[in-house]
Amino acid sequence: MNIVQPTPATDAHLNPPSLPDVPKCRELADLVSARMTEEGVFETDIPGLEVFRVDAPTPYMCTVYEPSLCVIAQGRKTVQLGDREIMYGPLTYMVSSVDLPVSGRVVDASPEHPFLAVKININLAEVAELVMQLGDYAPPSERTECPYSGCGLCVAQVDLGILDAMTRLVGLLDSPSDARILAPLIQREIIYRALKGEMGPRMREFVSTDSQQNRISRVISVLKDRFAEPLRVRELAEDVNMSESTLYHSFKQVTRMSPVQFQKKLRLHEARRLMLSEGLEAATASYRVGYESPSHFSREYSRMFGAPPRADVIKLRGESYAPVPA
Repeated sequence: MNIVQPTPATDAHLNPPSLPDVPKCRELADLVSARMTEEGVFETDIPGLEVFRVDAPTPYMCTVYEPSLCVIAQGRKTVQLGDREIMYGPLTYMVSSVDLPVSGRVVDASPEHPFLAVKININLAEVAELVMQLGDYAPPSERTECPYSGCGLCVAQVDLGILDAMTRLVGLLDSPSDARILAPLIQREIIYRALKGEMGPRMREFVSTDSQQNRISRVISVLKDRFAEPLRVRELAEDVNMSESTLYHSFKQVTRMSPVQFQKKLRLHEARRLMLSEGLEAATASYRVGYESPSHFSREYSRMFGAPPRADVIKLRGESYAPVPA
């Protein structure tokens, strides 16, 4: 298991216009804290904007990240993607470029200093449009060389531009009439600033039509839409003009897991959702997501979620289950 932590800026990298600003991070934390007096994951009145609060460290919880950008204003957490574990906290931000099944836990939080985070959804079509407008612009060279450069989930130091824009976006929650016009512009600004910064090269790869990452992104979209069907790697490879071996290697580079592992996690997440939200029995949910054997489904469910389906659902309903934060 590898733990990747963003390296703090050294004197050699100091650049006043983009230097992470601690007071600005405090301002963002105060804005989130003032609006969230209870723990939870909350959708806001601004489409695509969610805010998070957790008052104590949590165990690992499973979820599926959609394309998004998240800034932590206070506290720390770890996210596990396949064989990779990432730790991030204040003055860093995370970008998920594709749909990814992950597990995560908050490691630094208390009632006096809760974990606070803000997330915006990413529209990949908008990312592609901004990339076209930026043209041949080359982002600054990265401060650290990440050994997972092709991974669909990456962390970088937040710069003042992103932090300021995210703070202004959360501040718009106090002014719905302004938010209707200005929020989409600020969300676009955040993506623009990410593209111009350390995360830019990775984000570009996922919207570049001739890149391996973009091909894998298309494969993931197919798996997400047809996860209940038998996995046919040859057909997936032909659809994106790749060999089976190249598809397998590139898929694992992006998701840190094999296509079979990825599909299994999607199936189990959907089965859990069906049991929680639609009240299906475990056997019915297992058939709905593509399992032929309820006992096989129960074993794999227990391995992933730590309890058999029925016991897990009863426990979650008793805890007013909410998705894993950021």
